[in-house]
Amino acid sequence: MIRYGDEQWSELRFTGFQYRAERRDGQWVDVALLPETADETPLPEELTEFQIIAVCTHDGHPIQLVTQDDGCDSEYQLTEWEQEQINAFIRTDEVKRAIVEAASVRVD
Repeated sequence: MIRYGDEQWSELRFTGFQYRAERRDGQWVDVALLPETADETPLPEELTEFQIIAVCTHDGHPIQLVTQDDGCDSEYQLTEWEQEQINAFIRTDEVKRAIVEAASVRVD
């Protein structure tokens, strides 16, 4: 992860995710991800309630990844390799099914 303004960064190796898919509107589904990381690549200590929001199409294609801590945008951004790990998870059959199911729920 890269902290805004820092010149040094490290990459997280994700070992799993807890997730929840929720339809936002007629175009997007938000997938809230709670990441689990390898022991050798822990989250920065100052992050207390870290999550990643994957904004996806109704067909399950990830469009944007947003890092959050305590429900607000985080000062950390994901590296390209971290994004690849997350996108691969989003594209699994299980998660794509959850996205398509969430997309079918009508939001008024």
